[in-house]
Amino acid sequence: MTKASSLPMAGQLRQLVNGPDAFPMAGAYDGLTAKLAARAGFPVVYATGYGISASMLGMPDVGLLTATEMLFALGHICDMAERPVVADGDTCYGNYVNADRLIRDVEKAGAAGMHIEDQAFPKRCGHMEGKRVVPAQEMIDKIKAICDARRDDDFVLIARTDAVAVEGFEAAIERGHLYREAGADVIFIEAPEDDFQMREVPKRFSAPLLYNASWDGKSPVPPMDEIAALGYRIISYPDVVFATTQAVSHMYSSIFQKGVYPAADRMAGFQDFNELIGLPRIDAMNQHYNYSLPKAAE
Repeated sequence: MTKASSLPMAGQLRQLVNGPDAFPMAGAYDGLTAKLAARAGFPVVYATGYGISASMLGMPDVGLLTATEMLFALGHICDMAERPVVADGDTCYGNYVNADRLIRDVEKAGAAGMHIEDQAFPKRCGHMEGKRVVPAQEMIDKIKAICDARRDDDFVLIARTDAVAVEGFEAAIERGHLYREAGADVIFIEAPEDDFQMREVPKRFSAPLLYNASWDGKSPVPPMDEIAALGYRIISYPDVVFATTQAVSHMYSSIFQKGVYPAADRMAGFQDFNELIGLPRIDAMNQHYNYSLPKAAE
């Protein structure tokens, strides 16, 4: 497990981003998956918009999730993660005025950082076809608005460009530099299309970089240590929803088709799960406040 720090969450994330070593970031879409990421030892949790849209709405990541819905999920993730959380700010749900409000709400929810992207609305998941991007100046305005409005200077702003699939690799690199100059703390070139692009991005930047190691997406996903060796600082593993979908589907199929639960190693134990979700703390509180169960009627 990651050691507890006396630094505020934004300060902890800033320290990691400015440090010498790469680190992994685990996707979560609710309080439970945030707890699982923390128990596994990840130093940072990512509130994945794709996962929140899929789990909360049962719908794809194509701009259907509202800011209110995202913030609701983000609050639970921040409460349960006990480590820095990075929010998915999508397109800021509007222009620089919306960006100004969004950063205030995201900080209130407890996030230590946020990424925003330069797609046109309605946006699409970065590894889907059919994306469009706004003029770079629109994104620059949002970046500047967020930097001006954030209350904590340690809050980490990650600027993502989806231009590789729309305008080409060199245009995406150019946008990355413009976004860095505008004030972004980390640059995120979304969906490099091959090994060359994955390796080339770190050669073009001195700024901290995020690599999206998306399962079954458009980009190569070599082992974590190989990605780190290329020069990326944050290595994001957002696709928890694929793992939960497979596990839950397997359980439902086993019950419906065979009439039994799957093998024990496919299921969490009752006691272990209660410990994960904090029952021992509640029991300790009951003991501390002298709570006793009501006696059964005779």
